[in-house]
Amino acid sequence: MLRSFVVLSALTFFTSAPATLPAQKPPATKRHTRPAPAVSLAQQAHADSVAGHAYPTGGTSAAARALAGKAVPTWPVVGPALLPGSILPAKRIIAYYGNPLSKRMGALGEYPKDEMLARLNREVNAWRAADPSTPVQPALHLIAVTAQGDSGKDGKYRQRMSDGLIEKVYGWAREKNAIMFLDVQVGHSTIQQELPRLEPFLSRADMHFGMDPEFSMKDGKKPGKTIGTYDAADVNWAIDWLAKLVTAKNLPPKILVVHRFTKPMLTNASKIHLDARVQVVIDMDGWGPPSLKRDSYAAYVYAEPVQFAGFKLFYKNDIRSGTKMLTPQQVLGLTPKPLYVQYQ
Repeated sequence: MLRSFVVLSALTFFTSAPATLPAQKPPATKRHTRPAPAVSLAQQAHADSVAGHAYPTGGTSAAARALAGKAVPTWPVVGPALLPGSILPAKRIIAYYGNPLSKRMGALGEYPKDEMLARLNREVNAWRAADPSTPVQPALHLIAVTAQGDSGKDGKYRQRMSDGLIEKVYGWAREKNAIMFLDVQVGHSTIQQELPRLEPFLSRADMHFGMDPEFSMKDGKKPGKTIGTYDAADVNWAIDWLAKLVTAKNLPPKILVVHRFTKPMLTNASKIHLDARVQVVIDMDGWGPPSLKRDSYAAYVYAEPVQFAGFKLFYKNDIRSGTKMLTPQQVLGLTPKPLYVQYQ
């Protein structure tokens, strides 16, 4: 695992050893009948890389350095005209993230199904109370391709979830009128290899997509040993693919969530192109005390506008230092106000 280190006044720290994902029982009539090896997940190698304040005007925080010498970012971002069926910015999405095969990857898998959905409903109600002017859309965010600490038979360091598991979680989402996201951690694979195989699911109007640079290991290292990266070219490829699917299937616009908590995780962000058929969310994915999270948000979302903003809350990791997890009211104090909020 990555070791803790200090950059100027900024703390970077990581979680404990990776979780273990059990083998799946392959469905009898689905496309993928042979499960990948059950090996260590790299998901727990999460970090938040900076400390400071949300919108600093000086000092040595990462946000201050990111904004130094640059024009003040413009929010909201001027993007393409909204198409019918666009979820953002009319609604705020509140999502539970994880995988039912692991209790260590997030709230989606940590609790039994009924308890998990009840907890999500409580968060949805809390956000409705905090901002009555913005309707809330519940969501389940499933990690459908999980990075692995072992190469597996194909050497890709990733495990694809079965169609049966995806359908199971989709059924849970429909029970609560929730939308669903399929998230991929590609390991030594690529977004170009992993996204198209999910087309049967993404052809549904209430299915959306997430891509996690943390586990895109272009340097050839094992997931969890270093933080991975995507370039704007990778994001643009996903946008183009999803946009074509929207047109071909006559679907409402898709939402694309891109995780980020360091600058190198997403290179050339200013070159991401926008398409009305795909709404892009940059989700601040780091964990830690409020000051760390606010500064990361300022440095990696606010300072480099793409389209819409997201923010992640960790039930356990955000309170490790003895601080409290940010409340909806506190998150709403950020600029811009996040329209996608994910709980892990």
